[in-house]
Amino acid sequence: MAPGPFSALLSPPPAALSFLLLLWVGASRGQPCPGRCICQNVAPTLTMLCAKTGLLFVPPAIDRRVVELRLTDNFIAAVRRRDFANMTSLVHLTLSRNTIGQVAAGAFADLRALRALHLDSNRLAEVRGDQLRGLGNLRHLILGNNQIRRVESAAFDAFLSTVEDLDLSYNNLEALPWEAVGQMVNLNTLTLDHNLIDHIAEGTFVQLHKLVRLDMTSNRLHKLPPDGLFLRSQGPGPKPPTPLTVSFGGNPLHCNCELLWLRRLTREDDLETCATPEHLTDRYFWSIPEEEFLCEPPLITRQAGGRALVVEGQAVSLRCRAVGDPEPVVHWVAPDGRLLGNSSRTRVRGDGTLDVTITTLRDSGTFTCIASNAAGEATAPVEVCVVPLPLMAPPPAAPPPLTEPGSSDIATPGRPGANESAAERRLVAAELTSSSVLIRWPAQRPVPGIRMYQVQYNSSADDSLVYR
Repeated sequence: MAPGPFSALLSPPPAALSFLLLLWVGASRGQPCPGRCICQNVAPTLTMLCAKTGLLFVPPAIDRRVVELRLTDNFIAAVRRRDFANMTSLVHLTLSRNTIGQVAAGAFADLRALRALHLDSNRLAEVRGDQLRGLGNLRHLILGNNQIRRVESAAFDAFLSTVEDLDLSYNNLEALPWEAVGQMVNLNTLTLDHNLIDHIAEGTFVQLHKLVRLDMTSNRLHKLPPDGLFLRSQGPGPKPPTPLTVSFGGNPLHCNCELLWLRRLTREDDLETCATPEHLTDRYFWSIPEEEFLCEPPLITRQAGGRALVVEGQAVSLRCRAVGDPEPVVHWVAPDGRLLGNSSRTRVRGDGTLDVTITTLRDSGTFTCIASNAAGEATAPVEVCVVPLPLMAPPPAAPPPLTEPGSSDIATPGRPGANESAAERRLVAAELTSSSVLIRWPAQRPVPGIRMYQVQYNSSADDSLVYR
């Protein structure tokens, strides 16, 4: 019987028949391929491609044996806790160009074999420590083009020793957990361009011997701290197999002596420019002679008068302001030579003013203001004279009655056995909390000239004697 038109459609050539059988066998052994997705099962690798399919969430019918999963260009808004559960063979996961704004805690915890995670071009606002838990084999983490403002210090702990490529470009980051970044000993590429970073911790890159590309373009950096990694790449010792490329154009660089170390490195490009000081504005960084990278030593412009007089127990503020390039840091030294910091009695403000909230007789003497920067230091002495409070001798009184050994002369309300006349002569501490106490004492016969009462106690923070 001659085949009709319909039977001819079901008779493909032998080569095409084998290809169709391969796809059919692969699908029959596992879960069916999600609608509008492409599944390729070429043993031993199962690949699933679900790009531009209009997905609103991760399909629940994904074969758990999948090795490569691409869910790009969809409308997935969140990654749920069980979306990738039991996918222990997954090596490559791409979630780029979705609308992901939330990632549940432990969402990737089962992905022990994952080597590459692409979450770029989404709407993430932060990276928490519990979101990337379990990714102990991760090599490539791509988080560029999100809205990330904060990265928790523990966010990268699971893969500090394995990650090779970290991309956080085009976000809203003002800072990074630099201590964690400094432990990524296998890092090859660190991409941080187009953020709001204004500071890099000194020594961050010392241990990153495999780093070959650092991109800090278009941030808010005024300077780059000297780092052994940069110096080692052009030092007299053995050179790394791949030269280090550092990009930092588009930053408001302040070209003073603190960047002289960077100017002395050999570079082929000349795209970076200086923002300040004024006489170097818009000049190409690599074309400026070394002798023009200058700093100005500190100059103290405002300080407290030569002598400050204060009554014991009262507060005193000592002003000290300085100018210089770079901006000087102000420290204070007490009369006994101690470097002062913030404590229960003293506080150093950001403008250099020293506040002593409660003065004691030990504060009498010369306080020294020290302003320092990379070009030197300046000092200014301030004399403080603490006037002791007068002590009035009480009138003679009869010897107190014998009391039990170890009893206190401070009465507390409701103490059993305390008679009224004795309680009236005692100091009473009531309403005691961890930070306050109400103190009462009996009325005394009028004594001419009394202006104040003084309460003395010890601070548990630093064992200093405090007066109120």
